[in-house]
Amino acid sequence: MSIEFLLTTLVIVATPGTGVLFTLAAGLSRGTKASVIAAFGCTLGIIPHMIAAVTGLAALLNASAVAFQTLKYLGVAYLLYMAWNTFRDKGALAVPEPEAGTPSARQVITSAVLLNILNPKLTIFFFAFLPQFVPTLSSDPQAIASDTDAPNALARMLELSGLFMLATFVVFAIYGACAAAVRNQVISRPAVVTWMRRVFGASFIALAGRLAAQNQ
Repeated sequence: MSIEFLLTTLVIVATPGTGVLFTLAAGLSRGTKASVIAAFGCTLGIIPHMIAAVTGLAALLNASAVAFQTLKYLGVAYLLYMAWNTFRDKGALAVPEPEAGTPSARQVITSAVLLNILNPKLTIFFFAFLPQFVPTLSSDPQAIASDTDAPNALARMLELSGLFMLATFVVFAIYGACAAAVRNQVISRPAVVTWMRRVFGASFIALAGRLAAQNQ
């Protein structure tokens, strides 16, 4: 395993994005357990992108402007939906009252998975990133699908993808645990909760805007 791959993976995973934001919100609003569940959901959301990269389906997404734009704007719409719910006290940073109940693990995981699935840049990233560390693969995007038949190439890509997912889960869980550690100080101050809800809602909008502005 190359040090370059590990360092690059850690930098990419630790850079704040939609998954980190969602996990932080889960930790702040519902504690450590919810943040770990959110981190797990974000990690599961990587699997479809991994499959697309390994099978060469990402080549179609990379080559088709219509497919890319469709997935991109679905992602933008979902981020705006998350922002709207956050502003309405029903989103990722909603702090439930004791009698109100909390979102189930399935609901948290579903939201986290959708955040990652509806991000076309993650597929393109996997498609461009992993082959650099698999010497048997061609650097030509159109050739990767057939090159995965080369000896050990598929196993190598799956291994690297698994390590990327492990790093994602661990880093996100750490983010969430840190957020959960200050949860009591945050939720005991309504003004702080209101301010943070606005910040998280605005952050979802900013991420939606950034995604909308991106090209293939």
